[in-house]
Amino acid sequence: MEDGQLSSFIKSGIYRFRGANAFFIDPVRVLNRSYTRHKVSPSAYYSRFFHFSEKLEAPAESRKRKRKEKNPISLNAREKVADQRHQEVRSFLLKAHEALLGATELLKLVRNLRPGEFSDEERRELTQQSCELSFADIGCVWQAPLYEIVLNYQEGDAFIENTGSPCGQHLKQDVIPIFDNLIVNKGSGDVEAEFLNQNYIIPKESCFYMSDVQKIHNLVPADSESGFNIIVIDPPWENSSAHQKRRYKTLPNRTFLSLPIRKLTHSAGALVALWVTNREKLRSFVEKELFPAWGVTYMASFHWLKVKANGFLIGELDLFHHRPYECLLLGFSGEKENASNLLRLNDIPNNLVFMSVPGDYSRKPPIGELLVEYLSGTKHVRCIELFSRELLAGWTSWGNEPLLFQTSKYFLSMEK
Repeated sequence: MEDGQLSSFIKSGIYRFRGANAFFIDPVRVLNRSYTRHKVSPSAYYSRFFHFSEKLEAPAESRKRKRKEKNPISLNAREKVADQRHQEVRSFLLKAHEALLGATELLKLVRNLRPGEFSDEERRELTQQSCELSFADIGCVWQAPLYEIVLNYQEGDAFIENTGSPCGQHLKQDVIPIFDNLIVNKGSGDVEAEFLNQNYIIPKESCFYMSDVQKIHNLVPADSESGFNIIVIDPPWENSSAHQKRRYKTLPNRTFLSLPIRKLTHSAGALVALWVTNREKLRSFVEKELFPAWGVTYMASFHWLKVKANGFLIGELDLFHHRPYECLLLGFSGEKENASNLLRLNDIPNNLVFMSVPGDYSRKPPIGELLVEYLSGTKHVRCIELFSRELLAGWTSWGNEPLLFQTSKYFLSMEK
C-alpha cells in the first residue's frame, strides 16, 4: 500500500496518511509542476533545518533533560486562552507526527530531499543576490513607474522528446512596466525575465501585480463573474521582533481591515485561507474584527507542522513562545447560501495537519492544490495569493515583492 503512496508522492509532492487527517508535502516537487524548462533547486529551497549530519535521535520532547527544569510559567488571561487552543490541537499534531515517523520509506525520501550542499562560494552568491534588490524599496522611489521588466518568450514551447531541446530558439520579447501593472506570462511554458541586470523565472500561465497595499484595489474585477474562487493571504503581521523586521517590512494589523476581499470574491463565493501565527492577540483580532470586516465566515483551522530532514520537529511541541507550527484559517467569502454550491463542505476537515521541511524564512509551503480539492460546481477556478513572494502556475500573485523567490539562482535549467 505504501508503494502506491510513494509513487504518488514522487509525482505530486504530496503524501497522504490514511486515518491521521494529515499529509506530508515536498514544496519543491509541488512547485516544479508549474515549470516546463526549469526546476526549483532543492539545495536553494531547503536552506534551513536540513542537516545531513543529523542523527536519528529521539525527538526533543521525549528526551530526558540534563538541565534543571524551570519553574512553570505563570500565564496571563490571554496566554491561557492560547494554551487552551494548543491543548485542543495537540493530539492531532502528535498523531500526524507519529504517522510521519512510522512511514519509514517516506522518511528515506525526506532525508534525500536536498541531494547536494552549496559550496561556500555558491552560498555567498545566493545570499548576496537575495539581498541586492529590495522590490519594496525600489517601488517607493519616484522613478518606479519608469522601471520595466523584459519577458523573453521562446517560440514553440514544445520540447523534443528525450533531448530537452526546444523546437525553436527565436525569442520574442515583451517590455512592460514592472510596478502597478498586471504582468501576464502569455506563453504555455515558463519564461525567463530580466530586471535590473538580474534574471527571473516566470512560471507558465501565471500573472503578478507588484505594488504597495494602496494599489491592491486595481485588481478588483469589473464584474464579480471575473472574481476569484480561492484567496490565499499571508499578511506581514506587525511584530516587535527586530530580527523579523530586518527580513521583511511589516504592517500594522489594522491595515489589513481595508483589504477588498469582498470585491475580489467571485459571484459564486470564495474559499479564503489566511496564514496566522500562534499569538492569541492576533487570533482574537482575526476572529472579532478582520473576518467580520471582510465578510468572511470562519470554517476550519489547518496546521502546518514543521519538521527536520530526519522527520523530527524543528522544536519542542509544548514550548510556549516558539511552537513548531503555524495556523491556516479557512473561511467563506460570499452569500452563505452559496457556500454549499461552491464548496464540498463535508470534505473540509477541521484540525487537518500538513507537515514539511521549511524553506527560507517565512516562506510557506504551496497549499493551493489542497484547497482546490474542496471546490465543486465550478469549471474554471480563479485563484489569487495576496502578499505573495513567489509565483504559481494558473495563479494571480499580488504584493510588493512577488518575484522574491523567482530569481534564477533558485532554479536549475532543464535545457543544460
